Amino acid sequence: MKRRSPEIYPSLICSDMYNLERSIYEFTSAGCTMIHVDVLDGHFSPSMPLGLDTIAQIRKHSDIQMDVHIMSDKNEFFIRKMIEMGCERICFHVETAPHVDYLLNLIRRSGIKAGLALKPSTPVWMLEEMAGCLDFVLLMLINPGYAGDGAETQVRYAADKVRQCRQFLEQKHCEIPIEVDGRITFDNLPVLLEAGAEQFVGGTGTYFQKNQTFAENKKQLDNILKRWEEGWHG
Repeated sequence: MKRRSPEIYPSLICSDMYNLERSIYEFTSAGCTMIHVDVLDGHFSPSMPLGLDTIAQIRKHSDIQMDVHIMSDKNEFFIRKMIEMGCERICFHVETAPHVDYLLNLIRRSGIKAGLALKPSTPVWMLEEMAGCLDFVLLMLINPGYAGDGAETQVRYAADKVRQCRQFLEQKHCEIPIEVDGRITFDNLPVLLEAGAEQFVGGTGTYFQKNQTFAENKKQLDNILKRWEEGWHG
């Protein structure tokens, strides 16, 4: 399979909720063109850090693109809201969607890239019928909870899950990117790249490491990606 250049999207819920305007400025100033936006309803996941009005205001006042991850039992409601805002990418969880095909068509008819998200314990064969309808897959590598919760660690089988998903997609002749979300760090990033992930959600273990500025963290990430790409192509 032809590998794409990897991308890492800053996770909005890991930024400073008190200074979101400043956070968006830091993202764009550092060269980030897309952010990861978690839309949670307080049921599928107990966390609920961002309201729809907040997301709409960011959309109104910034050109930064949005990679939206819906974690909800009410998928259609939130999908339609994200479509109204004109977000660039939307994924939702297969575990909470009785009408997956309908929702994927709803997103794609709007000209928005559509993906499915899987919790860590959800088998990749759940993508069986829908693989050809997807623009990307998001694999959660932690259980839904609170961003920055130190008690919640990345599942031990994270890299194996990525490899399994990549093999599954290749068997389906489906060359779409795998996005991974959950405790991505400077140390495990190369392992996940090697396993087949190409898009990453950058949170407290990367972009928001407290001992460095956002720009410094991005520079370190860029260096890791550059070294990996040189090794892959070389």
